Amino acid sequence: MRLFNPWEMGQDQTKQQIEKGLHLYQSNHTEKALRVWMRVLEKSADPAGRFRVLSCLITAHAEMGRYKDMLKFAVVQIDTARELEDPDFLTESYLNLARSNEKLCEFQKTISYCKTCLNMQGTTVSLQLNGQVSLSMGNAFLGLSIFQKALECFEKALRYAHNNDDKMLECRVCCSLGNFYTQIKDYEKALFFPCKAAELVNDYGKGWSLKYRAMSQYHMAVAYRKLGRLADAMDCCEESMKIALQHGDRPLQALCLLCFADIHRSRRDVQTAFPRYDSSMSIMTEIGNRLGLIQVLLGVTKCWMIQKELDKALESIEKAQELAEGLGNKLGLLKLHCLCERIYRTKEQHQELRDHVVKFHECVEEMELYCGMCGESIGEKNNQLQALPCSHFFHLKCLQTNGTRGCPNCRRLSVKPGYV
Repeated sequence: MRLFNPWEMGQDQTKQQIEKGLHLYQSNHTEKALRVWMRVLEKSADPAGRFRVLSCLITAHAEMGRYKDMLKFAVVQIDTARELEDPDFLTESYLNLARSNEKLCEFQKTISYCKTCLNMQGTTVSLQLNGQVSLSMGNAFLGLSIFQKALECFEKALRYAHNNDDKMLECRVCCSLGNFYTQIKDYEKALFFPCKAAELVNDYGKGWSLKYRAMSQYHMAVAYRKLGRLADAMDCCEESMKIALQHGDRPLQALCLLCFADIHRSRRDVQTAFPRYDSSMSIMTEIGNRLGLIQVLLGVTKCWMIQKELDKALESIEKAQELAEGLGNKLGLLKLHCLCERIYRTKEQHQELRDHVVKFHECVEEMELYCGMCGESIGEKNNQLQALPCSHFFHLKCLQTNGTRGCPNCRRLSVKPGYV
């Protein structure tokens, strides 16, 4: 027989304290909310209550960029879910474990935990999480530069969002699609999807967290900069940064600083760009965003190249290459080989130049970054692209010229363009 402990919280008190923490968190009293939730975790005798408070702690630490703590709570939540012997709780806990690893750029682990989620036989609640699972898996494949699989996952996530009328999920998928098309340089689509996310926030987001507005504005800023619309990029990035500062969102602050630096570099204002790259790098190092660090180092390299400081540019490339190889980020490696090619051509070091040209083309082949119809590369310059239902993508002009009778990459028959 279990003895009564007067210091333990019962089910009702647990629920009450979780709600108190949520109210504090939504009022931007983050540290107070965390203290309330930690007390619940220590004192509650209700396993379901502990599970819910762990979800709150995981979300809060994700938004603050404390990804190692996020992972720690996700591991504890797995044990709690097993104690409850409930497949829905177990699915949710594995999703949180996947997302923690995604934030820490452990992309292979993310994919593995997502597959575990999808293989679980839960109830309708678990099935409703499949959209979030597909989104997390898509982000991981994108981190590994496996573009076809990333797009396939994003399409699945968008279908789940539409089928369940989940506007929040749709908003998040649109932001990821904006990132996807930025990477493969279809800048019209890179702008279209975060604009769609911003529309969803305006139409349905009255009770949502402001992070949805901030993320859509950030992705719009990135696309505007790529399109050369620097004033629009600055406006969107300033709005995103304002929200990030208000809510203590360190990961988004780092991304906005990176975007500000890129905007100043695009204006050839290197002296203003450098300190913003430094600030972004400091936060990204602190939170463990290695993928973001590669982008910062690419920007710093380009600044050194503008100043014709080629040896300093090569030092930044060396640091970025170590990170990209560690993560398996093939697109990062491709960009670095491209920059090395330009540097060694200027320095007239022909052997090094040839080595990087070979490595560049190996990356293109490995990522299948070429149009299966015309054979030209994809992602070298801004081009309108279109995906087929198999998630292979081609130049839009090639599909319009040759029709969509079948996919030349996988030979699957196709009679219409893909979902996104």
